[in-house]
Amino acid sequence: MNWDTSIENFKNYLRLERGLSNNSIQSYEYDLDLFKVYLKENQINETPLSCNTETIKNYLYKCLSKKKTSTKARSISAIKSFFNYLIFEGHIKKSPLSHIESPRQKKKLPEVLTEDEVGKLISSVNLNDNFGQRNKTIIEVLYGTGIRVSELTDLKLSNIFFNENIIKVNGKGNKERFVPLGEIASTEIKKYIVYRDKHKIDEKFSDILFLNKYGRQLTRSMIFKLISDYSKLANIKKKISPHSLRHSYATHLLKNGADLRTIQLILGHESITTTEIYTHLDTFHLKEILKKFHPRK
Repeated sequence: MNWDTSIENFKNYLRLERGLSNNSIQSYEYDLDLFKVYLKENQINETPLSCNTETIKNYLYKCLSKKKTSTKARSISAIKSFFNYLIFEGHIKKSPLSHIESPRQKKKLPEVLTEDEVGKLISSVNLNDNFGQRNKTIIEVLYGTGIRVSELTDLKLSNIFFNENIIKVNGKGNKERFVPLGEIASTEIKKYIVYRDKHKIDEKFSDILFLNKYGRQLTRSMIFKLISDYSKLANIKKKISPHSLRHSYATHLLKNGADLRTIQLILGHESITTTEIYTHLDTFHLKEILKKFHPRK
């Protein structure tokens, strides 16, 4: 079994059995390809079935020792998953990474905007610009629903249910879920649709909500640039991204009384542990709750 065939089979396993998104699969493939290049450049003729621990250690030392901790952790995780897949399929009995640990990463709390900063970000959009209403709607939907940027770019008109005030999104691993749609976000979408329908639309993307000037689907990088540009206009000093609006959405929900389980379902987190990060984000609010309700305040 050669590397190309085994990696291709692994990708199919991730897609069909694990239900991972294309972005996740590409990330695995990228790290495995780097390892494959290392073997070729160093004329190491080991196959996936004969690859040993010493080879892995040499690769990690020569190619990853100077990389960021997060990069090293991701690469080790990808290679580990690949060899665990080979064990699962019965091709090997033991992983060459069984005694190799991933480096510990410091937990980095996400950047969160205050409600005032969200307001400034939205107000920085000039509605007289060609895409002003579209861009304002994008920010309102990201903050008003907490969906991921990939879920935003894939959002379909046919999956917006105005009467029920919900949207259907396609999340990680192609898992569908329903997300509440607030009144403000709903109103902005309706305004944008009026504008959208007056312009050229590529037939292939006729059901996609957010379109570029060519009438085609927006890319993730365009959304990142859009948020970055408006944060500068709003004079927000924090380094933010579309994900910051998702984090802000969840934090503000928690602050105003929503329970973690509800937030988990809305955000589409597979584990409640992922959602629990938001309990660390607003200690001031928790202290205020203590002062207000505890008898020994």
